Amino acid sequence: MKSFVRRIFMLAAMAACGTMAFAQLPNEKFGKPSKQEWEFVGWGNTVNADAVILCKTMKVTYHLSDQVWSTNQSDSELSIDNLADFSKNIIDDSNILVNYEFCLRTKILKAEGAKHANIDITYYNLEDKVLVGCDELSDMKIKVFTKNEKGKVEKKNVNTASFATERVDKNYMVMHVEVPDVEPGSIIEYTYKITSPRPAYLYDWVFQESIPTVRSKCDIEIPAFLQFNMNVPINKLIRSGVVAGRLSYDINRPDLKKGKSIITNHYTIYGDYIPADGETIAPFTSLIAKPAVDPIPARMPTGATHLRVK
Repeated sequence: MKSFVRRIFMLAAMAACGTMAFAQLPNEKFGKPSKQEWEFVGWGNTVNADAVILCKTMKVTYHLSDQVWSTNQSDSELSIDNLADFSKNIIDDSNILVNYEFCLRTKILKAEGAKHANIDITYYNLEDKVLVGCDELSDMKIKVFTKNEKGKVEKKNVNTASFATERVDKNYMVMHVEVPDVEPGSIIEYTYKITSPRPAYLYDWVFQESIPTVRSKCDIEIPAFLQFNMNVPINKLIRSGVVAGRLSYDINRPDLKKGKSIITNHYTIYGDYIPADGETIAPFTSLIAKPAVDPIPARMPTGATHLRVK
């Protein structure tokens, strides 16, 4: 009887340890895969997958200047006193940038899953090569982590200069990212930025991919004078929230030592342990309600997002 009780206790302890390790995922810290991620092979019915997305995130912030102005304003400077009036009329977007930071961590589980080390990144780029109004893709870094025969982690940086780009239509380009020399057990991390001069438009965010996803998250801080309709997927796997925040902006006044800030709406939308694309979880989209910004930015091509795992 004592032996039986001891065995039950040990099994319970092992189960608890397994649950604890599972609970330590997802891991949003990039740069060094966690011990749990090296051991992770999926959950439930996903254990037969070729590859798994351990984490993918999009962080969005606005870069403002005090020279932003509204047709409802007699002066050109943005301030706390006139902030409320900015949401009433057309604004000049020439001093507003949107900064995106994207991160993706993928683990290859089987030899057939090596293809999932490749991704497509779609971004706004006018065909006539007019620089004003185009989005800029920059700071791309890709690291491949593998373990050698002795179990030591080896890291290799991938040369991103040779990646091919292809035009989708007159408004959008896609960069084809191909990562060589991956094998079962490899973990690949991708980070890059997009800077956009189109404040009335936010890229869609797809929560569900063709392979299982442990965490998918977008974090967006929007100035209060920009009012968006936030269309969040209605699904028990997707959670969302919004709180008031503050955002500093650049000032062109050398006589002022301290920067100014404005009120923001800070949205966080995320999903955990999302199965592969069977019954698609709709992408998060954000459509501006007001003010009107002229010209209206082009929409993404049907079926395209800023990032898609092949």
